[in-house]
Amino acid sequence: MANVMPDPVRVLIVDDDALVRAGLSMMLGAFDEIEVVGAVADGTEVAGAVNTHRPHVVLMDIRMPGMDGLTATADLRKRRDPPEVIVLTTFDTDEHVRRAMRVGASGFLLKHEPPGDIARAVCRAASGEPMFTPSVLRQVMGMAAAHGEDPDRDRARLALKRLSPSEGDVARLIAGGRTNQEIGAELNMSTATVKAYMTRIFTKLELSNRTQVAILVHDAR
Repeated sequence: MANVMPDPVRVLIVDDDALVRAGLSMMLGAFDEIEVVGAVADGTEVAGAVNTHRPHVVLMDIRMPGMDGLTATADLRKRRDPPEVIVLTTFDTDEHVRRAMRVGASGFLLKHEPPGDIARAVCRAASGEPMFTPSVLRQVMGMAAAHGEDPDRDRARLALKRLSPSEGDVARLIAGGRTNQEIGAELNMSTATVKAYMTRIFTKLELSNRTQVAILVHDAR
């Protein structure tokens, strides 16, 4: 599996459905590169579970009876060294997914994705790589755009003007779901140079991860 971390990726599962928690735990536990360190039923339990288990990645449901996944994600991303958050969805909550990305989620997965795809996405998120496919991201953006003009378009275009031309090229490829290696190959850069560009992009745009960059680029279109 590409981009696997040297040690197992520590995963915390957050879902109010006991069957989903059990299914994901069993499924992900079958992969040597992943360790399921905990599973909780509500957003109110996330902070304590993260403190206890120190996961690299949190698989976060959106709709839960106490604290919802959006609030829990926003709270987690305020931490000094937060875990990556992957939102779990059945795709009937596209606007919620879009909002989750805005507050710092690394991306999202459909609950019925094949086990191997979920495992790959978890490992890629832990390694700081994009874990959404361009087609799914475009579908979410298309659903949001269908509701009318995006009021954030001018704000997004103004923010992107802070970037140099080369930084803008990297940002657009991030929005296309490209890996660091793919960006480097297309722009004739080393992976280290791509990472340096990404750090500058995050700083200039005041964002915390590449998914938020992708959202901003799509808002500007």
